[in-house]
Amino acid sequence: MDQIIVQGGGELHGEIPITGAKNACLTLMPATLLTDQPLTLTNAPRLSDIQTMTALLQSLGAEVASMQDGHVLAMSSHNLTSQMADYEIVRRMRASILVLGPLLARFGTATVSLPGGCAIGARPVDLHLKALEAMGASLDLRDGYVHARAPSGGLKGARIDFPLVSVGATENALMAATLARGTTVLTNAAREPEIVDLAECLRRMGAQIEGEATGTITIQGVQTLSGATHPVVTDRIELGTYMLLPAICGGEVECLGGRMDLIAAFGEKLDEAGVAVSQTERGIKVSRKNGRVRAVDVVTEPFPGFPTDLQAQMMALMCTADGVSVLEERIFENRFMHAPELMRMGAKIEVQGGHATVTGVEKLRGAPVMATDLRASISLILAALAAEGETVVSRVYHLDRGYERVVRKLRGVGANLKRIKEAHPDE
Repeated sequence: MDQIIVQGGGELHGEIPITGAKNACLTLMPATLLTDQPLTLTNAPRLSDIQTMTALLQSLGAEVASMQDGHVLAMSSHNLTSQMADYEIVRRMRASILVLGPLLARFGTATVSLPGGCAIGARPVDLHLKALEAMGASLDLRDGYVHARAPSGGLKGARIDFPLVSVGATENALMAATLARGTTVLTNAAREPEIVDLAECLRRMGAQIEGEATGTITIQGVQTLSGATHPVVTDRIELGTYMLLPAICGGEVECLGGRMDLIAAFGEKLDEAGVAVSQTERGIKVSRKNGRVRAVDVVTEPFPGFPTDLQAQMMALMCTADGVSVLEERIFENRFMHAPELMRMGAKIEVQGGHATVTGVEKLRGAPVMATDLRASISLILAALAAEGETVVSRVYHLDRGYERVVRKLRGVGANLKRIKEAHPDE
């Protein structure tokens, strides 16, 4: 199993290109199931999760071709052979549930395995299912599968009031509603940039959608959708992660393609901590203002709040901040599993339920640590870059799900690290 060995110390300087968003691309890819015409995605990231979604779509009979070094995905669902998403593929990634709405809307039937994914909480799919039931679908959960069927004449428009904000449920309902008869209104809908990006893509395909950035989305169903070409939005989580590099290590890094509107709440916290963040013509430039950063409190919330997917990375920064910070996780339970590993490096952290209290220390120390999930992996690497001595991070296969060519990008700004064991030619 792969490891990443990091030699800590030293400022980081240079540029890092930010790729297309993993979470957006994983949502856009199932949209091909809504039409028999080609859908092409540009600015796609090269990640293992994208490969998993590709395998899932191909298992349904969709054609998926990867071009331009994997950054363009050409897809077609003109001749699907199945409406069943098998457990052996779905268990590898939670986003697989996003084929349910499109299959049901276009074909009137779908059988999809209940998903697997990261060990960061239960993350149930009940909101997905209730939304589809509101549009008239009959659902039968048996043998680990969702067996769904639309009424004769197809799904029908409905008012769907989400009891809590759910990105995945919003995405599934939004795609299904594009082909439903009549008008669908989603209230308390997620407003993440990935939702906005999906709506923009669906409109390019001929969907009638309004209000995707407001929390209330109105969809007027159409009979058919057409093909389109759509650029995947910038990955705000990769952006925020690499913005932390000079904050933790010192120096100055420019994140090419970065946009402050994607990361405003996070940028405000960095400014409060004493980190200079500025929009440039090419992206976002980041550096420390004056020496050691200050401790700040963080509460994770749905967009436009502080992203849960940047909580672990922010904790790494707070480990060496001046003062005491409290990080409150409101999105997922079990999302402080990186804390014990950071403590192995000398961090002072106390976890009680959904709160973590971090007392900053002047220096972390290199140590052997183990990643527990995707964001925990990169948080340990960030901490290791600022630590004294050598850190060995194990179970880094998680990284391949969400960070493209991470070792190469970090080396490009002066980081001293290497990946060992299994060969990875992209590094």
